[in-house]
Amino acid sequence: AALREGYERFDPRAYLRNNYLPPRADFSSEEFVVPWKLRCLAETFASGEIRGRTLIDVGSGPTIYQLLSACDHFEEIVATDYLAVNREELGRWARGEPGAFDWSPFIQHVCKIEGRGEPWQDKERRLRERLRRILPIDVHRPEPLGAPLRPPADALLSAFCLEAVSPDRAAFVRALAHVGNLLRPGGHALLLGALGESFYLAGPARLPVVPLEESDVREALAAAGFALRELRSSVM
Repeated sequence: AALREGYERFDPRAYLRNNYLPPRADFSSEEFVVPWKLRCLAETFASGEIRGRTLIDVGSGPTIYQLLSACDHFEEIVATDYLAVNREELGRWARGEPGAFDWSPFIQHVCKIEGRGEPWQDKERRLRERLRRILPIDVHRPEPLGAPLRPPADALLSAFCLEAVSPDRAAFVRALAHVGNLLRPGGHALLLGALGESFYLAGPARLPVVPLEESDVREALAAAGFALRELRSSVM
């Protein structure tokens, strides 16, 4: 209940300003977290192992950067978020409406590190074409979408979501198992998150985060039925 109350004050524009404009959105060195996580995503999808018909992005928030490398490997991308304001923000970008957040520096950087010489506008257009559904989700329910995803997703992506909406480690483990229900057997999950974080800011909202250690993540994955293939971390 306290988490829900906090998220009622969530301001997508303030969150985007805090985290996805300079100085945090600094592409000059991979010592900074934004280019580091974009390279992690690019390298993971470049392997060709994570691909298929449908990718579901759990807790997209108001952001699309996490989908830029993924969009080349799936026919359909399903974005999700608990908050209507975040789904509306995503919809504005997907429709190319005036005033939508400008993700072009991120798209240009991803095209650069992928190294295919692709015009960034082509990737932007492809992601918009494949981002076909933006759905409400509640990861604390056994059926997070209210009903099973049909067909189940071939892969699941979630960035900075589960630890930020779980009041404690036990809730984090349950949420991880719930979103795993959206995957087909043998599907892949790609998770980005924060370790040791206790809160973040989005306008007037000061939102709690369950502080996790790497061992907590490993134990939670095992408890939720996942087999861990690789874990990378970067110190901020």
